Amino acid sequence: MTAPLLIIAAGGTGGHMFPAQALAEVMLARGWRVKLTTDARGARFTGGFPHTVEIQEISSATFARGGIAAKLLVPFRIIGGVAGAVMGLMRDKPAVVVGFGGYPSIPALTAAWILRRPRMIHEQNGVLGRVNAFFTKRVDMVACGTWPTALPEGVEAHHTGNPVRKSVLERAGAGYIAPGDYPMELLVIGGSQGARILSEVIPPAIANLPLDVLRNIRVSHQARDEDGQRVTEFYAENGINADVQPFFHDMPRRMSEAQLVISRAGASSVADLSIIGRPSILIPYAAATGDHQSANARGLVGAGAAIMVPENMANPESITAQIEMVLGHPEGALQMSRAAMSVGKPDAAEDLAQMVEALASKGSQR
Repeated sequence: MTAPLLIIAAGGTGGHMFPAQALAEVMLARGWRVKLTTDARGARFTGGFPHTVEIQEISSATFARGGIAAKLLVPFRIIGGVAGAVMGLMRDKPAVVVGFGGYPSIPALTAAWILRRPRMIHEQNGVLGRVNAFFTKRVDMVACGTWPTALPEGVEAHHTGNPVRKSVLERAGAGYIAPGDYPMELLVIGGSQGARILSEVIPPAIANLPLDVLRNIRVSHQARDEDGQRVTEFYAENGINADVQPFFHDMPRRMSEAQLVISRAGASSVADLSIIGRPSILIPYAAATGDHQSANARGLVGAGAAIMVPENMANPESITAQIEMVLGHPEGALQMSRAAMSVGKPDAAEDLAQMVEALASKGSQR
């Protein structure tokens, strides 16, 4: 008997792709076949997916980027993608289609709606993304990673939490070494693409630390390609031991070894912090749709696990003060670490997998 097929549709950022990878890992372990549809941007994050996942790169488009000519072509590219997805679903006959948001999820979800295949979405953030908002009333189930999530009237959702990858789960609750007079790790991450403001504000904030603290600091800093050389040179000129890269493939290890994490408040980063359990300073992306990164951060902040600094208040002086507050109070940092784990949902991927299987069972009875 052929194993049931799950089609996962996810957009082109780590925030969409990492939870998709987590679900793929669990479904494969449960004996399913898994196929991922994504665009060229998303394909950059598929290196960590199990090799048995079939990956289909599709043509996608968004109104958020490009000039007038590119925007005029968006509807035609989406229609073409939907047509291809309809033919693909008629051939593959998936048991369930799950969308994780982003424009690349439109073709598969639309095709599933047209063909009446069982379908669901997972929203990672505390505010629905544009694509997921469109599909909330066109799918059979809605799962949410951040709670509460603002939903349209009449839409019910299940709070699964945000699935994290196996490499993160393997470091769940990793022992935390509180700050002290010995080597300490600072991890600076701005999401899968880095963040310019972190590259502008954090290096001088670290350089402003007292010398007796600074001599113990080692920094792992994720910076965009165009910022990398400048950030690397700044750290070197100030005698700071730093590893600057555009993307850390060993992020779970670096996070588990950190005394403090300074980060945007993307849903995946927040989920990783809550599973591994680390104190953090969160600087939500001010231009995020519906200010969803602030919503993402509230769980950790409310638990006493994180300090939230609004982007318009993020300057070297304010960040230096917050770093000193954490590193200068070992017992408080340890409490923040424990508080982070108190809001984690390590079973999120399993809960989401149960929803998939329940939906498949209902679909087979139609």
